[in-house]
Amino acid sequence: MGTVAIKWVESRLMTGVDSFGHPLTIGSWPEREPQWAGLKPSDLLMLAAASCSAYDVIMILTKQKEPLEGLEVTCTGEQQPEPPYTFTTMHLNYIFKGNLNPKKVERAIKLSEEKYCSVTNTLKATVAITNSYEIIDESLQSAL
Repeated sequence: MGTVAIKWVESRLMTGVDSFGHPLTIGSWPEREPQWAGLKPSDLLMLAAASCSAYDVIMILTKQKEPLEGLEVTCTGEQQPEPPYTFTTMHLNYIFKGNLNPKKVERAIKLSEEKYCSVTNTLKATVAITNSYEIIDESLQSAL
């Protein structure tokens, strides 16, 4: 079980602390809108989905001894236009670096999103989650 905490600083600005004590600034300064001084709460949800899945994918590919050299995950989401602005879709785009087997990459993504990632598995009941990926093998590019 994890515990996080939020402390209101002022206006619409808060600090958060994760279950390991790592701080995070969340919120905006309405007097200076649209300036955000910290992360937007809805962006935190997309970051949680991207990082949770990335963590799983890295672990799976490492166990399979795949030569993963890098990974970036971009998460885009659509929300309803009216409050509570519920997410309706999320798309995770994975960009891998390394001489990776595409079948193993696809399987790692599928295992993460369908079995291991607590965030995507929590969201999938109400949010349509899709994915795409690209593998950049720099060893092939330098050989050209």
